[in-house]
Amino acid sequence: MNRIALLWKANTIAFISSFCVMVIELIASRIMAPHIGVSLYTWTSIIGVILAGIALGNYFGGRIADKHPSPLVLASIFLLGGLLTIAILPATKVATSPDLFSNLPVVWNITLKTSLIFFLPAIVLSMVSPLVIKLTLANLEQTGGIVGTIYACSTAGSILGTFMTGFYFILWFGTRTTVWLVGAILILTGVTIWFTWRVPGKWNFSLKNFIMWMGIVEVILTYTFLFQLRESWQEQYTRESNYYTIQVSEGGANIKVLRLDNLVHSYNSPGNPAVLVYRYVQVFDEITRYLTRANQSPRTLHLGGGGYTFPLYLEIVYPKSINEVVEIDPVVTEIAHEELGLPLETSIKTYNQDARFFLIQRKPEDKYNIVIGDVFNDRSTPYHLTTVEFAKLVKDNMAEDGVYLVNIVDDYKNGRYMPSFVHTLKQAFNYVYLFNTGGSWDDMEIDTFVIAATDQRIDLTDYRAFVTGNGKIKLIGDPYNETKLEQYLAARELILLTDDHAPTDILVAPLFAKRHY
Repeated sequence: MNRIALLWKANTIAFISSFCVMVIELIASRIMAPHIGVSLYTWTSIIGVILAGIALGNYFGGRIADKHPSPLVLASIFLLGGLLTIAILPATKVATSPDLFSNLPVVWNITLKTSLIFFLPAIVLSMVSPLVIKLTLANLEQTGGIVGTIYACSTAGSILGTFMTGFYFILWFGTRTTVWLVGAILILTGVTIWFTWRVPGKWNFSLKNFIMWMGIVEVILTYTFLFQLRESWQEQYTRESNYYTIQVSEGGANIKVLRLDNLVHSYNSPGNPAVLVYRYVQVFDEITRYLTRANQSPRTLHLGGGGYTFPLYLEIVYPKSINEVVEIDPVVTEIAHEELGLPLETSIKTYNQDARFFLIQRKPEDKYNIVIGDVFNDRSTPYHLTTVEFAKLVKDNMAEDGVYLVNIVDDYKNGRYMPSFVHTLKQAFNYVYLFNTGGSWDDMEIDTFVIAATDQRIDLTDYRAFVTGNGKIKLIGDPYNETKLEQYLAARELILLTDDHAPTDILVAPLFAKRHY
């Protein structure tokens, strides 16, 4: 094989292997999201596991290259890598069982689950570069330039794999189809190496060649068989976007349930938007009714659209209201139109972008009476929407008597996230109120809570009287009085959340262990 052809072949092989490794690393977060969320812990585990696999793969690949520098071995690595890539899907179903590693701390729980799924593919695919270099240098005298070129092509493959997966593959194909495509590429590369690399005696009848031919046939048949049966064991979702794995299911009594990744995000009654199922949304309604008793046409900004449950409700109950929704994922908005009762002809205006970026870009001329933050869950949180800087940005876009309502999940008795968030809001607003979503404060543990932040004091006695009709209607969201809230905060170790220091994922982490995630 001439020098130029050999070098091009080596560069292409290194490029493909690194490309596939980075595709696997990027889709790992989407595969794990429905089970453990997308948090700092998730990404730390994925990056650590993949890097550990790359390190071990390079080591073992170098040892193999010294002892068995053969194109046959190189082809076998690609074939094995293809099968291990496909195995990611059934491995996910087993490894993400809530009972597996449930007795371990959350960091080890997530790391071990991630390792079971992605460690072996990373090891095997990372064996390629050392072996390719050995096979190339065996026929060439120059070393530095050859090694540098191969590693450059390998890095270029990693870069392209990163951009293509993050920007296109997940959106075009979805995570699971991408796994099948990567597996097919690896198997095809292995077969191509076997057919195109010039090896003396490759076409002779020998036990080694027979085993290789049988191996190729077995791998192709296994891939085909598993692909044909994928519907029986592969998890199915309504849609998948660059942000979420989206599932819509029936919730009974004409209710549809929207799940984004691992969280039930909304309950919708497509035929009757006035039905509110989630208790925290009912608390939003109670507070809104009190705030709008003198203004039946509030301008409301909803940060996070989800199933558009509350925007639709306000559109029906307050026909003169103005409702704007900032939902980062356009696919979620499409699902709301297609399945959750959001009409195409609606007065609700949607902006598909990040909430903070929206407020930065917006000229705050038309102030909002109510801003609703519904972007948090108990496994991950967009930390840049929790900081004092963001709270001040929200305030700048609100009327003087405006109210910022936020739902948040935490452990009431032992959690540090909610008290720190309340403490942070108090640095931007004159008054902050905490509401539960049903039950006694003494019995509160892990639950959803609603926080109201405003510059205008709320008379809680008047609030309770208005919402309950002077005791005729049961109050759903019971507000903590100001004295008790101060006592509650004083007994906690508070963190001021800032753009420079917002360890929200760490604060949320104890919920993983308590709920056996």
